[in-house]
Parts: sequence; structure tokens; C-alpha cells
Amino acid sequence: MARKQNLIRFFQSDQRTVILPIDHGTAIPVPGLENPIGLIEELNPVVDGYVVNLGLAYSAADVLEDKGVCLRTDCYKPRFGDHPDRGSYRLYGAEEANSANVHAMMNMLYLHHPNEADIFRDAAKLISESIDADLPVILEALPFGIGHPADYTVENIGYAARAAAELGADIVKTAFPTGASADEFRAIVEAVFVPVIVLGGAAMGDDRALLEMVRKAMDAGAFGIAVGRNVWQHPQPAQIAKALYAVVHEDATVDSALKCLR
Repeated sequence: MARKQNLIRFFQSDQRTVILPIDHGTAIPVPGLENPIGLIEELNPVVDGYVVNLGLAYSAADVLEDKGVCLRTDCYKPRFGDHPDRGSYRLYGAEEANSANVHAMMNMLYLHHPNEADIFRDAAKLISESIDADLPVILEALPFGIGHPADYTVENIGYAARAAAELGADIVKTAFPTGASADEFRAIVEAVFVPVIVLGGAAMGDDRALLEMVRKAMDAGAFGIAVGRNVWQHPQPAQIAKALYAVVHEDATVDSALKCLR
């Protein structure tokens, strides 16, 4: 029962969610996140939940009090210079999540990555810990690693999403396949027996393209979104977040949602 109640924290009565990941500070440079607590305060009216690292979970506890809070349990640094891409590696687990009073945990699940075996073990161990802790797990399932949109094919995303559900994820976070139709994504969602939410990826710099992607995802049966950089790196974070909220929770058209930016 506690697990279900924790999961409900992220969803409104329409069973949809707008989640804002602000966990990037351990992985990439984060222009736009200089004041994360102020950002949370500004966006709380149109955000249902947040993904945070442990330090921010502690520091922002007061402003996160009424929201669903998900602890990022791994580090997912991409390749930088001569430093190799090691994929994802676990840092925290249920003990730290409970200490921070969060409602869920999130870990990467990279398929086809050179470190795939260790990544799968990390994800499975986290799910095992979550059983006794009654904390839901969101697996962020992607092929090869972060920032590989050319590899986000229908086949690869479908495989990654299904694998995450099979491992025991409560929610699967994944990318909308590059160039896919709503019908193609619907087939992926229907083959995954837990809620699917769609990530935003790198800042697009194209409001219409972002909202069209989210509209297609929702039409295909997604339960919501987890969009970070396309919000907090936007020139108008509150307005684009409001537009995304309108598409997810109010079934707004793209043209209607774009009015939030005027």
C-alpha cells in the first residue's frame, strides 16, 4: 500500500504526470540550473514531481514538500575528451532515499552498452531493495547511452522499454523514437505493462517541435513526460512548463499550448 501511495504522489486524478528532472549536475554542465530551489518555487504550479540528486533532496525539502520527489540513484556521465563513457553506475539506494523522504528512485538502464551487464545488475539490485522499502522505481531505458538520438529507433526504444518493465520498473521513462509516428509509439506503449513517460532530451530550441512530440506521445498512450533541459534551459521556463502542462493535463492542441508563450 505504501508503494502505491508513493507512486500516486506523481500523478494527478487524470493519471497523468509532468515531471521535471533537475538531476543533471553530476553528469553535464548545467547552465539554467544556477538556482534550483528558486526554479522549483517558480515551476511548482505546473509540475507534479521532480527528479533530484541527494544533495538537492535535502536542501530543497521545504519547497518539494507537496510534490512527488524521485531520487536519482546513479551517475550517467557521457564521454568527455579521453574519459570513456562508462554508462551508468549506482551511487545510492533505498537507504539514502528513505533518509531524504523521497517517494521514488530512478536509475538508468542502457541496452547494448559495453557495460550493459553491470548496468542491468545495478538496476535489478535497486528494484530488489525497493521491495522492502516500498519505494517505486523509475527506470530510464535507452539504447547505448545518453545522447544517441540516431539510435533511438522504434525497435531499439521498444526493446529498451519492455526490458525495463520486465526487470520490475514501476514506471518506464524513455525517448520518443526519432522520426516515429504516434501509431508506432502506441505499439511500444501497449507492449509495456507499466506506465510509460517520455523524456525531453537535449534542449531543442524549437517550441513547436517539442510540443508536437509530447502531443504525439500523449495521443499514443503515454502517462506523461519527464522534460528537464527543454524547460530550465528555455528563455521562458515557466511559460514552456505551462505549455507542456496544458498538453499533458488539459489535452491542449499544439497551437493552443503555444499561446502560453506569447
